[in-house]
Amino acid sequence: MASNDAVLLTITDAIATITLNRPDRMNALDQAMVSGLGAAMDKIEAKIDDIGAVILEGSGGTFMAGGDVKFFYQISQSPAEEARPLIEDMINRVHAIISRINALPRPVIAKLEGAVAGFGISLMNACDLAVAAEETVFTLAYIQIGTSPDGGSTHSLTRLVGMKKAKEIALLGDRFGADEAHDCGLINKVVPSDQLASATAQYAARLSMGPRDAIARTKALLNTAPQTNLADQLALEARSFADCAVSADFREGVSAFVEKRSPNFGKS
Repeated sequence: MASNDAVLLTITDAIATITLNRPDRMNALDQAMVSGLGAAMDKIEAKIDDIGAVILEGSGGTFMAGGDVKFFYQISQSPAEEARPLIEDMINRVHAIISRINALPRPVIAKLEGAVAGFGISLMNACDLAVAAEETVFTLAYIQIGTSPDGGSTHSLTRLVGMKKAKEIALLGDRFGADEAHDCGLINKVVPSDQLASATAQYAARLSMGPRDAIARTKALLNTAPQTNLADQLALEARSFADCAVSADFREGVSAFVEKRSPNFGKS
């Protein structure tokens, strides 16, 4: 099913795939793509009980080359009092997308190739796992056009790579490769280009077949951990574990362990 021409959505075998679809613009973010991402999230959230994992990818051999600079150039020609509301509206809309991905009770996997630049890094960081082709090139890039980052990248980078590395990435805006992205903790796996689809699909299938409620609760706990003190986090973990421990998936998991077989989650 298509969200709009700029963003495509398919749901097959309990795996939703969101495809950024402006290949002629290297999937640069514009108003149509923002709307398309919102529509795709609407449909995923509405069908969440039928979905076990989400893949986020780009078409045409590129993930996302950041915001559409032509769009921002046009806005920049207007007086500040006219340009600022337009920019703030778009930023608020894309920030809502980041929040929704972060809060989604299913794991989201970024499938990365080509360029991952600007907001592309923010979008990648909002995902739970990231797999990149060897030739993928990363750059935060905002500083190169005279602006500060958006999309939560200053929040995610400092937590993923540490303050010094985050400042290097953000203040210099240099390009770096997939191996460096992996070594500093931005992505989970680097694979040859011809293995990107299969490696991403393996992650998605494994997560989709897992205990969905436990995965959702684990994601939520991990998301809250950096802002929560130990005592509060322990209390959250205790409540979450107790909720899981009275579920059908937990009964299946411990039964499978005792019986020395693979668990079959999702069955009543």
